[in-house]
Amino acid sequence: MAKPLRILMLLTAATALVVSAAPARAGLLRPVLMLLRPQLENQLTRVCVETASAGRADLEKSLQDPCRKLAVPTSKCLIEETDNSGRSLGVLTEMVSGRFGDDSEEVVKRCLARMFGLPTDSLRDMPLRELGKRFGSLGLQEVAP
Repeated sequence: MAKPLRILMLLTAATALVVSAAPARAGLLRPVLMLLRPQLENQLTRVCVETASAGRADLEKSLQDPCRKLAVPTSKCLIEETDNSGRSLGVLTEMVSGRFGDDSEEVVKRCLARMFGLPTDSLRDMPLRELGKRFGSLGLQEVAP
């Protein structure tokens, strides 16, 4: 049986396609994005803990609270940048299909730029993998024992 959240997302995406053949305007799907925020925060927390603990069970518990605190502003940024970019329908469609596509990548880049105090489009031409390598090499390797 389909999950209620998946059904809601499918219906919203289908409604948006029927209502408007034009690209989704900023703000149109923001209420749906806000409904998904708790799930997004849980997923961000989980990924943060898994990544930062590097499989060390002794670190996982101590990272829960800091990762949860980081997930709140990150989820806000992702939702706001999804809405501001006008890519809400694309991001929701990618979420429903379970993939990370061009729309999601664009939103992540906009959010990263914003969090680092850069103009929102400044990372547009940089591959996301390259950003991950650059930012990843700055952090956790130096802290790990």
